[in-house]
Amino acid sequence: MEPMTTPSATLDTSSQPVCLRITGDWTLAHYAELKRTSEQLRSQFAADAIADLSQLGRLDTAGASLLAELLGSERLSHCTNDLPEANRALLKTVYCSVQDYCIPVKEAERPILILLLDRIGRAVDTLWQDTRQLLGFIGLIIETLLRRVLQPHRWRVTPVVAHIEQTGLDAAPIVALLTFLVGAVVAFLGATVLAAFGATIFTVDLVAFSFLREFGVLLTAILMAGRTASAFTAQIGSMKANEEIDAIRTLGLSPIELLVVPRVLALLISLPLLTFLAMICGIVGGGVVCALSLDIPPAMFLSLLQSDIGVQHFLVGLAKAPFFAFLIAAIGCLEGFKVSGSAESVGAHTTSSVVQSIFVVIVLDAVAALFFMEMGW
Repeated sequence: MEPMTTPSATLDTSSQPVCLRITGDWTLAHYAELKRTSEQLRSQFAADAIADLSQLGRLDTAGASLLAELLGSERLSHCTNDLPEANRALLKTVYCSVQDYCIPVKEAERPILILLLDRIGRAVDTLWQDTRQLLGFIGLIIETLLRRVLQPHRWRVTPVVAHIEQTGLDAAPIVALLTFLVGAVVAFLGATVLAAFGATIFTVDLVAFSFLREFGVLLTAILMAGRTASAFTAQIGSMKANEEIDAIRTLGLSPIELLVVPRVLALLISLPLLTFLAMICGIVGGGVVCALSLDIPPAMFLSLLQSDIGVQHFLVGLAKAPFFAFLIAAIGCLEGFKVSGSAESVGAHTTSSVVQSIFVVIVLDAVAALFFMEMGW
């Protein structure tokens, strides 16, 4: 192995033109010293000065970058002919890389107001695009349902029953428990407030009205949005990621008919039944609190329900369930079809389906409440 020689760069002013003599090993081990030397020499020789690399020893990338900066392209093209092929190629490669590299220009900072308006605009555009896609998907579902009504041989009963079990029967315990507890809380809070006016007896009406008209269907729909819409998105999204949707289309089958319609029909059947269960459990929860804390026995509780609460309140609450069910199923399936193919995309669209479903359910419930109030129902 050849011994290392000390590198140097000296300016010979006795020759004409001025000559810059490069000697020794220009390697990383001498980088700091060579950096200082090259910075001192860079402004000391004129443009017509030549470079002598005949005594250049070892060369690596660090040394080549310093030589490229010190000599420039014109001198390098004239003085590298006497170098070994390896050093010549290294110098040329490093110089091209240095020339191509440029420090990224930092973009000017935009005003906060412009950034805020930009984000608002993007959010509004995203909302508009999502709304258009949802409306188009709803139309596609309705068209498929209408086409299959008169074709009983194409009805997929087994998947519908399986999804009814998953979305309805398996969800019944959690719906019953949640609405029972909420009914008890509503009755307790109502009794606490009404006691100041000596009207604790109206706690029965409060519980019945709230669960028959709003809480029963709303709590059930929110639970289904978090439980069922996410499941639909994850199932269809996983099939999309595994290219099973493409395989279905290749076989000449309709993914809407095979995957979406059974889920929509199952939720259209399950959600009204779960809503009825939620109403019963919520009222029972309120009745338990009334019996234990307000000394209102079950017989009186039922008598007050029968005399004060009309059947129209039950029908108003139950009428909203099919609309919520259809929208939850449509949003969950649509987000599944939007999955791009990665696990991250499945998670993102599953989260999006839950958020969208809950948002749509609450907005639609508010609109329905205003409508029924104006109609006097």
